[in-house]
Amino acid sequence: MVVRIIIFLLLNFAALGLGSLFTTDGVVSDWYLNLNKAPWTPPGWVFGAAWTTIMICFSIYMAFAWDSVKNRNTLIALYVVQWILNVGWNPIFFNLRNLSFGLVVITALTILMIYFLFRYWSVLKTKSLLVVPYCIWLVIATSLNGYALFNN
Repeated sequence: MVVRIIIFLLLNFAALGLGSLFTTDGVVSDWYLNLNKAPWTPPGWVFGAAWTTIMICFSIYMAFAWDSVKNRNTLIALYVVQWILNVGWNPIFFNLRNLSFGLVVITALTILMIYFLFRYWSVLKTKSLLVVPYCIWLVIATSLNGYALFNN
């Protein structure tokens, strides 16, 4: 179990690291600084704290899921899609500045994570609650992306 948690921590934090390569310059760009952002946009430090917590919880969740689900191929496929959507949103939003496609990607990721929550609930029971922070954060992030799209 510990080895699997470490593997998922490495994979999940690699996604965050890769995503941050696209985010760092974008957050300080004139384009982002001048966006009309949602009034509920949290301060910058909250994003790092939230994603760190989310990825720790999700890594533990995935380790439990790996041990519990019957069809690991489906689990792996869902995980890979999640990983790609998570990493992919950053360059779409910050580098391509494509708020519309960014909203599509983050909405798909939000739906996928809610699917994770309910799909494996019968197997993982309350361990599925480890996905709730990810789901909540994605709902917030989706609303931020949507606000930016419709108000700029």
